[in-house]
Amino acid sequence: MKKAPTRFYLSEDQMPRQWYNLRADMKVKPAPILMPATMKPATKADLEPVFPEKLVEQELDDETRYFGIPEEVLELYKLSRPSPLIRAYQLEKELDTPAKIYFKFEGNNTSGSHKLNSALAQAYYAKAQGLEGVTTETGAGQWGTALSEAGAAFGLPVNVYMVKVSYDQKPFRKSVMQTFGANVVPSPSTETEVGRKILEQFPDTKGSLGCAISEAVEKAVTTPGYRYVLGSVLNLVLLHQSIIGLESKLAMEMLGEYPDVIVGCTGGGSNLGGLMAPFMQDKLTGKADPRILAVEPASCPSMTRGRFAYDYCDTGCITPLAKMYTLGSGFMPSADHAGGLRFHGMSPVVSQLYHDGYIDAVAVEQTDVFDAAVKFARCEEILPAPESAHAIYGAIQEALKAKETGEEKTILFGLTGTGYFDMTAYESYLNGSMKNYIPTDEELEKGFASLPKVPGEE
Repeated sequence: MKKAPTRFYLSEDQMPRQWYNLRADMKVKPAPILMPATMKPATKADLEPVFPEKLVEQELDDETRYFGIPEEVLELYKLSRPSPLIRAYQLEKELDTPAKIYFKFEGNNTSGSHKLNSALAQAYYAKAQGLEGVTTETGAGQWGTALSEAGAAFGLPVNVYMVKVSYDQKPFRKSVMQTFGANVVPSPSTETEVGRKILEQFPDTKGSLGCAISEAVEKAVTTPGYRYVLGSVLNLVLLHQSIIGLESKLAMEMLGEYPDVIVGCTGGGSNLGGLMAPFMQDKLTGKADPRILAVEPASCPSMTRGRFAYDYCDTGCITPLAKMYTLGSGFMPSADHAGGLRFHGMSPVVSQLYHDGYIDAVAVEQTDVFDAAVKFARCEEILPAPESAHAIYGAIQEALKAKETGEEKTILFGLTGTGYFDMTAYESYLNGSMKNYIPTDEELEKGFASLPKVPGEE
């Protein structure tokens, strides 16, 4: 039998020209987002003062199965897409497993991550609307970098609130964003009312995505001509990221493959949501039944230890409420190296599918994650981001299970990006100073105490 290529690329002509909206095929739709003042489902009129108009339409649409990708976005996609599907032959050999391991590599752009897929779309729609600029938050810095790139491509000013611990750990991420013209502020800051309140309550905090979201939203709604955009969690982001799964499925079909297991790291859900989308469609429609595995940090375990409830998406409690697996908007994650996975809640789409039993989830300590990252790097010669390394860990465990049982399964995981801005984390692991942190039940209860009371919900 002919050996499959190590790296397989679709041609530009084979790149998908539509995004797939997974919600259209879900048996149980994600619960509607609620406006905090009324506790009623949000309407276009409610959301358009916060988000660009076309993005609001995509966010609220549970029925349209496919959305055409604008030509302007397609042309920019072609600078780094289609991204390669890679067979991890050396990792398979190291593990001595009968499993075939494939990964979709999204690191071939300056942001070093999959985030550019949605950033280009969101910047395009904001510019097409005639907006003067956008605000956003970033955790590990990948989304902020991607949006800065996209803003430069469309001539759109970008303000980024970067979680303070990442701002300190990754100073060169800030420099890259500034190179593309973005204004970068460590969050929480004294620039916004909500930032000042958070600092007053938690003067020593290193921040969280929830804090940064609060500041970015406040800045957007108080600045004429600006809107807020977000790199994960929202339905519209998973829509844009579906291009990852669509390319993966087509490439695997051309290789005569179909995954038995699909593994993705999960913080807000954009990576896993995008990778799994067309395979989940098969699962929902009865065409196939792959196992879909979400891997999250044990330090911020929203799926494995959270509650399925309505909650604010930000620490300042100014955003609409989403029904999701959450640790509570008041939960402050530890300042570990999970980076972009330090968010208290999970995408409503991913949450609903997990709640309905279509997705499995595990939580992993960061030293185990970096064990997997180093093993992968030495085998495949790609330095993975700490976020991506969660998926690598999950894929390795699945491959080792196949070794135990002798099962010739096919594994697909998402390598969301590279780790070249994460050398502080790697140094901590390599010199033995990295520590694991798992929140206690008592600490989680403090976060759950912040959950809002929603009429009709338990």
